[in-house]
Amino acid sequence: MKLTMLYKDGKSGAEGCPSVYLADTGEFVVQGVQLSPDELAELENPLPGETAVRISPEVLIGALQRYQADR
Repeated sequence: MKLTMLYKDGKSGAEGCPSVYLADTGEFVVQGVQLSPDELAELENPLPGETAVRISPEVLIGALQRYQADR
């Protein structure tokens, strides 16, 4: 899978997260801080191998705006 970065939190510096990527499969990939075990327990029906990460609304909105502008 090839990833293209759409948006990165400007407050995270040159490295780190959160970030949103577009995969060559057409799917979005989100890089962020993994949820704690207690937070993960609140997810509904996670399948084996699935996890969740935390990102700010600004990062998600920025990624969607970039995605729409590139289309």
